[in-house]
Amino acid sequence: MDYSVLLTVYKSDNPEYFRQSLESMLHQTRPSDDIVVVKDGPVPRELQQVLDTCSSEFPGVIRQVQLSKNVGLGLALNEGLKACKNELVARMDSDDISLPDRCEKQLAMFESDPKLDIVGCPVKEFVGDPSNVVGIRRVPIDNESIHKYARRRDPFNHPAVMYRKSKVLAYGPYGNYRKNQDTDLWIKLLSKGCKCANIPEALLLFRFDENTYKKRKSWVNTSLLIKIRWDAYKSGFCSFLDFCVVAFAQLCVYILPAGFQKFMYTNVLRK
Repeated sequence: MDYSVLLTVYKSDNPEYFRQSLESMLHQTRPSDDIVVVKDGPVPRELQQVLDTCSSEFPGVIRQVQLSKNVGLGLALNEGLKACKNELVARMDSDDISLPDRCEKQLAMFESDPKLDIVGCPVKEFVGDPSNVVGIRRVPIDNESIHKYARRRDPFNHPAVMYRKSKVLAYGPYGNYRKNQDTDLWIKLLSKGCKCANIPEALLLFRFDENTYKKRKSWVNTSLLIKIRWDAYKSGFCSFLDFCVVAFAQLCVYILPAGFQKFMYTNVLRK
């Protein structure tokens, strides 16, 4: 069973992190024959060198999609999806690291149940060196639990999913949002009854630092997520109580000190 890999790169991305990310997908135990890298606007020489070096080492595998200007993650992923040649697509971010057998295990899930549309997994969060794991972002495992969990929280770790291209393009695609594109996509796909699963094992190392807190503690992030969840309520995806719980939690994250957010994240949400 063949699959594509989809990731984007932006001018401000760290070249060394990008190299680690790309190489982790190139060295999978079941490698892809089609890695699509969307350049979301012009990229500097250092990032292009990473692409050129990896392309020469793995000829014919990496395909570059150049966008004339930065359009944001959601729209960039939509362009990349159109370019992917395989039905199954593994998402990846430009600063995370996939474990070598990630895609092999996700493919095995699709092979065992052809009706699956999305397969994800937990991720290990690390700071600095990949060996410095500080937490695990767990997700529900079976289809029923995923659908229930999604009423209030994201049931997948976006850079760790493998999904069907046809379903994402038909029921999505990604919205034109600067943030929370994945939340919007999961609601769209699950609203249409997509069948899902998460592998219990963490198969991706997620880069985490203090900036992660700062990005979440912004009015843009807060208001957008509340809007997405409000639209989900209006569409019948979740209850009004579900919406209120999410809106209250997001407002607390925005209003309360960053130290409180870090405490809750470390001791409650990731315990």
